[in-house]
Amino acid sequence: MKKALSLALAFAMCLSLSACGGGNKAPSQSNQPNPTGSSSPAGAGSQSNQPSQPASESDLEYVKSKGTLIVGMTDFAPMDYKHSSGEWIGFDADMAKLFAESLGVEVEFLELADWDAKSMELDTKSIDVVWNGMTLTDDVKALMSTSEPYCLNGQVVVVNKAVADQYQTVESLSNLKFAVENGSAGAEQLDALGISYTAMQNQAAALMEVAAGASDAAVIDLLMAGAMIGEGTSYPDLTYTVQLNDEEYGVGFRKGSDLTEAFNTWWKEAYDNGMVMSTAEIYGVQESIIEK
Repeated sequence: MKKALSLALAFAMCLSLSACGGGNKAPSQSNQPNPTGSSSPAGAGSQSNQPSQPASESDLEYVKSKGTLIVGMTDFAPMDYKHSSGEWIGFDADMAKLFAESLGVEVEFLELADWDAKSMELDTKSIDVVWNGMTLTDDVKALMSTSEPYCLNGQVVVVNKAVADQYQTVESLSNLKFAVENGSAGAEQLDALGISYTAMQNQAAALMEVAAGASDAAVIDLLMAGAMIGEGTSYPDLTYTVQLNDEEYGVGFRKGSDLTEAFNTWWKEAYDNGMVMSTAEIYGVQESIIEK
């Protein structure tokens, strides 16, 4: 009887262990876009089926081993935006393609649904780099390894032309209803001023709010304002008034990533051989490029 009971218990333990092991074999889910550059929704904590990176492997080797550089970005002309063909273009997008080519890998663009979660997307390896006219704030530098700055910028207040003369100073802004990209440098400026706002998915959405009259004003990047508002643009009735600060753009990588130094070296070479400036001239941002 005891022997039979012992055999039954042993059999039950084997079944239990087998069931526990099977729980790790569920197929992983991926929200990565296809290599053509089309986007897929992403958010904080999105999962990736990219190969895991051994602790001893460098980030550069990891990217080369999987054959893709996944770039996290948002719709932000003239840095990253979609061509009518569906391809991502812009100054940053074009330079990202060239950087990936220098590494011998394909580039994929992943449009981030929540810009405020960009460092989490890096850490979970949903993306390999944040490259989207990213302002080098203290918070960004604390959460990522960042490149040397490559472009000058600032945050500006956008309003309808009909009321622009009323909002020429910081003091005049307090009663305006603002729309601003969540987690952006523009949101940081409004937070510092103690001005409330509606958080939007990206800067393009913030502009649409003002154009539609749903918000009185938006805070966006100066480079975007130059490309998107005023006569001859998508928003001819909008203009900018107050510039709230001066900024520098940089590219973000995972903490401790050797991709950072690889990027800095490549960018200097691309600047020296004229590739940076020739690309900048296509998108009208040449005056903002930092000399190397």
